[in-house]
Amino acid sequence: MAAIQFHDTLVQGVFLERLNRFVLECELPSGSKEKVHLPDPGRLKDLLVPGGPIWLQESKDPKRKTKWSAVMTHDSVNDIYVSLNTQFPNRLALEALQLEMIDELKEWHLDKAEFKVGSSRFDFLLSHKEKDEKLLLEVKSVTMVEGGTGKFPDAVTVRGARHVEELTYLQKNDSYQTAVLFIAQRSDLREITSAPEIDPHFARVMEEAARHGVWFFGRSCTVTPERISLNGPIPVYTKKD
Repeated sequence: MAAIQFHDTLVQGVFLERLNRFVLECELPSGSKEKVHLPDPGRLKDLLVPGGPIWLQESKDPKRKTKWSAVMTHDSVNDIYVSLNTQFPNRLALEALQLEMIDELKEWHLDKAEFKVGSSRFDFLLSHKEKDEKLLLEVKSVTMVEGGTGKFPDAVTVRGARHVEELTYLQKNDSYQTAVLFIAQRSDLREITSAPEIDPHFARVMEEAARHGVWFFGRSCTVTPERISLNGPIPVYTKKD
């Protein structure tokens, strides 16, 4: 299955403080304190614990303001690693689509990544292998888990709701087949659903989308300091009682 290899490029540090949505302060093994880019703007309140371990990767871009990026942390309660990079799910999905390793999409092949429809850009455009049909696929990253249930989002997402509303419109008008793939960047979950207690608008939008034929499905990941790899199917419930 699709995987991202880290090739011993990660350094284990200590998380000290979150300075803003995208910047952390961390301590390196040398004892120096560095500002670190956080690629996940979510709340991550159960994952970013002061004094806890965090794995960092050094940037090779001399123009960057922050020399380091946060890659993953360790959830001590559930004893698992959790990825902190929201770009990884798209990379994993792209590889899986190129290799045709997503069973739910076995009748479709990848046409293009970052496909624009009107003023919006969607993650992937697929074509049906036999029918004259196109499918728009959006990928969403899941990091929050409660009692074995993955929740999305873990912070209000106006952009995420807009994407799903646009997919619903296109599906209703028979312009495209549409789908959302939730990729949980951790392995300790048995299902995925919305989080109406955090973002009730997204929960309503997701439920309405499903009623109009937008397809939701999920995957989990196995995360280690060596690699992150895509696992098998995880059910997605658009309305959780």
